[in-house]
Formats: sequence, structure tokens, C-alpha cells
Amino acid sequence: MADEGFTHPRLAAIYDPLDPDRGDLDAYLGIAEEFGARRVLDIGCGTGVFALLLADRGFEVVGLDPAAASLDVARGKPGSDRVRWIDGDASALPPLRVDLVTMTANVAQAIVDPDDWRSTLRAAHASLRPGGLLAFETRDPARRAWEEWNQEATYGVTDIPGVGAVESWIELTEVRPPLVSFRGTCVFAADGEVLTSDSTLCFREREEVEADLAAAGLVVHAVRDAPDRPGREFVFLARRPPTAGP
Repeated sequence: MADEGFTHPRLAAIYDPLDPDRGDLDAYLGIAEEFGARRVLDIGCGTGVFALLLADRGFEVVGLDPAAASLDVARGKPGSDRVRWIDGDASALPPLRVDLVTMTANVAQAIVDPDDWRSTLRAAHASLRPGGLLAFETRDPARRAWEEWNQEATYGVTDIPGVGAVESWIELTEVRPPLVSFRGTCVFAADGEVLTSDSTLCFREREEVEADLAAAGLVVHAVRDAPDRPGREFVFLARRPPTAGP
């Protein structure tokens, strides 16, 4: 289940202006170009920022997300007709044969249930053509990123056209490794409404992720650093073996 930040229509509508710097996507665009991908499945596409970035560059794109409100935002953007949008989790995927599967930002860590995580990796494998690539990132648990998740460090006020000023911040609510939970709060100045969104991320160790990939039939091609957060994240690149298989 996606959290309220993606499923509540009012929160989904302001997701992009509250997080306008998506420089993290440059690395994924570079991966798509480096490996010569033309067909891409973006799991957890959210409001469609990366899917539309790809489509603008001529890629054939499928965007998958379980949050209908976020997909509504994506479908309302210019060029959205060039992307095939699917409402659901990995179990909702039709038969596909893509060159690249991506899970950008927090998507991989937001799949906290072990069975859901393993089934997502299996679905990625099934959607890839032989030799195709899965790319995603996870934070290094040793860096304890959650220690910076507090109101003082994250508070901001954003003036959003058509919405007005919105105060926002996040606060840590529970650390129960490998799970870390936090609450996002938004206060709308226009009418005083306060909306919160509770989220949980799974901080998996690198060795665990590599074992899960192998169990799903994927071969680790490389584990890279995240250019926008050096030393803080692992970027996993895993291939479906080129030989025929199930």
C-alpha cells in the first residue's frame, strides 16, 4: 500500500513542487542511454516525472504505481499520452519485454513486506527481455540517514501557484531495524488544513539485496555510488541472464 503522500489527492497534487530538484534522475537517464535501452518499465512511477523525462527523449515507457491519485497527476501532465500508465503493484503487470526496469528514489525501500519485495523482483525479471537490466537504489544503513529526519532539519515553506503557501516537514516516528518510520506534515495556509502522511522504509544491507536479486534469477552487474548522494546509497544494476529461461 502506498502512503497518504501519494494516495491523498491534495498531497499528490503538491508532491512535485515540494520536491522540485530531481537531479537524482540524471543517473537513471544515463543508465538507460549507457545500456542502449529503448523500452523502459518504471515501477513506482508516482507523478510520472521520470517516465515523462524518458518519453520526451523517445523511449517507449510503461509507468506502474499503486497510488491512483499520483497517476492522476501524471496523466494530467503534457505528453502523458506517450506513456502507458498502469494502476497497481507489480502483480498488475501484463506480459512485457522491456530493456530496462527502474525503481527510482525511495521506491525499492518503500516495498517493506518481504514477500512483496521478492515478488516485485520476480516481476521485474519476468518483464525484462533476456539480457535486460534492472536499476534501483537503496540507502546504506550504516549511514543512518534517519538521524537527519526531524522538523528542524526539514522544515520549509513553499509558495505553490494555485495553492498558496504550504508549510512542510518530516519527523522520525520509529526505528526498528531494518524498518524506519516517519511522518510528513503539510499545513495549507489558504484554509489551515493539516494533512499528515506516515511512511516506512526498509534499510536492507547490500548483501541481503544481492541475495534477493539472485533468488529472483537476476545477476548483479554492478553496484554503483549515487552521484547525487555520494557514499550514502547503493545503486544496483542487475541483469536478466541472456540465456533462455522461465
